[in-house]
Amino acid sequence: MTAAQADLHIDRPSVADGAAFWRLAKESGTLDLNSSYSYLLWCRDFADTSAVARADDGTAAGFVTGYLRPDRPGTLLVWQVAVDPAHRGRGIAARLLDALTDRVAAEHTLTCVETTITPGNTASERLFTSYAARHGARVEREVLFGTGLFPDGPHDPEVLYRIGPLSRSAR
Repeated sequence: MTAAQADLHIDRPSVADGAAFWRLAKESGTLDLNSSYSYLLWCRDFADTSAVARADDGTAAGFVTGYLRPDRPGTLLVWQVAVDPAHRGRGIAARLLDALTDRVAAEHTLTCVETTITPGNTASERLFTSYAARHGARVEREVLFGTGLFPDGPHDPEVLYRIGPLSRSAR
């Protein structure tokens, strides 16, 4: 573990982290920005299936939000992953994803991770492909929401990445 990795602590977010999540999503340049209110609610209602990486001074260096799918409670849907620009290139997103799935797997039967990625978001594609490799899982891809489903005009399709089955080390 490098010094840059050692200076981070990963834990459950609190409502107080909502503003930082909104800022990190806004500064990401790639994520769809939700309302600040939604990040506050997310940190309150989905803290058990989300994670925050904190720098030594307690500020949020990154986050991952997710939820267990109601119709497939063994599936963690990862909603958003963001890392502060000052902390990028240190593997924080991968550490967040691994820590979150380890925690969720310790509390639930976790068999699969899903996320959606807009075509061309190579950073997310690499993150989830490497996650699958680390956990001995395969990646299946399919269009989840085509361009014609979005009511707010032209939109790239959202591709569903289904990663599973997860190896025992990820459960």
